Amino acid sequence: MASVTREWSPAPAQIRPMHELDVPSVVAIERLAYQFPWSEGVFRDCLRVGYVCRVVEVDGETAGYAIMSMGAGEAHVLNLCVHPDHRDRGLARGLLNYLIERARAAGMREAFLEVRPSNLVAIRLYHSLFFEQVGVRRAYYQAVGGREDALVLRRLLNQDPQ
Repeated sequence: MASVTREWSPAPAQIRPMHELDVPSVVAIERLAYQFPWSEGVFRDCLRVGYVCRVVEVDGETAGYAIMSMGAGEAHVLNLCVHPDHRDRGLARGLLNYLIERARAAGMREAFLEVRPSNLVAIRLYHSLFFEQVGVRRAYYQAVGGREDALVLRRLLNQDPQ
């Protein structure tokens, strides 16, 4: 049986603001990644209300995106996704670190996010960046055959992690 290995390319990645023209490529990535993706309208609303909306480009191609809201001393990572062809290259880590620094610079005290308990890769990433579980939202996500809980994770921003 032949094994499949992912070819790694050290091409430089650039994080930049998301624009209306990016929405179709962002939606395409969202649909590849999730069974129950956000709609185009949700992404457009995030841009319209002024959330921190960023894309990461590799060789001029949209390789991923991240969206975060901020207010009342809290940042909330609402969505973070990398195209399957660009995974395992540190892009998600780079996007999340970017959001953390933006939130810290804006004076936010803590950052929150939700993650499916079944998304072990994302959970490992979040824990490696000092997010800790602080709760569970029951039946938060739509899932095949019903609903799936969300783990609520938090990272304090006003102190450096040990």
